[in-house]
Amino acid sequence: MGERPEASLMCRAAALAGFGAWECDLADDRLSWTDAVYDMFGLCPSRPAVRAEMIGQYSEESRELLERVRSDAIRRCRPMRIDAEIVRTDGARRWLRLTGDVVVRGGRAVRLYGLKQDVTDERLRWDAMRRMAEQDALTGLANRALFQNRFLDTASVRPLGALLLLDLDGFKQVNDRLGHDAGDACLRAAAERLATGFADAEMVARIGGDEFAVLLHADGADGDRLERRVARYLAALGVPIPWNGRMLEVRGSIGIARPDDPWRYDPEAVFAAADAALYAVKAAGRNGYRVAERGVPAELGRQRA
Repeated sequence: MGERPEASLMCRAAALAGFGAWECDLADDRLSWTDAVYDMFGLCPSRPAVRAEMIGQYSEESRELLERVRSDAIRRCRPMRIDAEIVRTDGARRWLRLTGDVVVRGGRAVRLYGLKQDVTDERLRWDAMRRMAEQDALTGLANRALFQNRFLDTASVRPLGALLLLDLDGFKQVNDRLGHDAGDACLRAAAERLATGFADAEMVARIGGDEFAVLLHADGADGDRLERRVARYLAALGVPIPWNGRMLEVRGSIGIARPDDPWRYDPEAVFAAADAALYAVKAAGRNGYRVAERGVPAELGRQRA
């Protein structure tokens, strides 16, 4: 039977708006797609859509989410809605908004149907706005607001190996003597070296003018190894920074705190311990690090010039 003209018109109009319709028969997982959905996946409409193959085009995280939400919709006979990332056959990554509902017979789900919409541009705009809200404009690191939101203002839900707090030594003198452009060059260099030295960190953030924080996972914060990493970073930080024919120099002081239990800790208490350790480094002459163990600073580690 041929397609009714009004149905064809509806499909074309929906495609113009970025929508495509889909249906899945739960008896055999047979898919029915409009041409717009084939186009979203980069597939030819003449080839039948096989769910076992199509699911492979979703990113791993989106695939797991889709399967979980789909199973819940089928079990509870209720609507579903997710945003999911796919990889088209040409390698392009796109974001689709999938909405669906369930056809129920005899108290059980027999068919899923709904719409797919390409929301990649919307996602990119949202990601850009989120980065602006969460990213430090000068260094590209996470900003104070994100650090506050993800760490200080939340109950611990992720394991924490250690918190490092860094203050730059000599930054004010550079800023006062040579101006803000020179100071900015020092901040960018310190941030880049910090991000490189702790590339496996959960977060590297600029939390103040010349203040930085690093959140490390539990497997990256064992005692001796962590202190060696901190010493290497302080050595790298001390390498002169070229700027407008000059060589700028700054050093760093670091306070380190590790929770007794990586899974159960008070973020503010950990921050206070790291801050106290940092203050102790400054009081002892700066350019070094100190580890706070159970709130009591350990021996001072000096980074010699």
